[in-house]
Amino acid sequence: MTTTRRRLAIASATLSFALLTTACGAIGTAVDCNTVSQEVTTIMTDFNKSMATAAADPKALETAGAEASAKVKTLAADYDGELGSALNDLASGLEGMKIDAQNPTATMDSVQKLQGFVTKIQAACT
Repeated sequence: MTTTRRRLAIASATLSFALLTTACGAIGTAVDCNTVSQEVTTIMTDFNKSMATAAADPKALETAGAEASAKVKTLAADYDGELGSALNDLASGLEGMKIDAQNPTATMDSVQKLQGFVTKIQAACT
């Protein structure tokens, strides 16, 4: 179980870094994407910090995911099109985060899906 939590932390840290390096195309889009990137990176950093307590309290991951999801949904409300859709997908992925002691692979699968949502955000910004 501890290995799963470490993998989750590493995967989430990777997501945060990926969002920092999101490429943006047109100037207006670049401003939006830079803002989104900064805000989502902050949200994911807070999510990562909350995951540290998941070792002692597995429900902490669910709580952290729900809090991060709410913040991303609020951010998504400011955007439409592909970017808004990508942010809403990320929010949905965060909202469904939980540690399943019977199936730790499912938890890792959920984290890996988050990378797909990050890729979608990056694609919306190119």
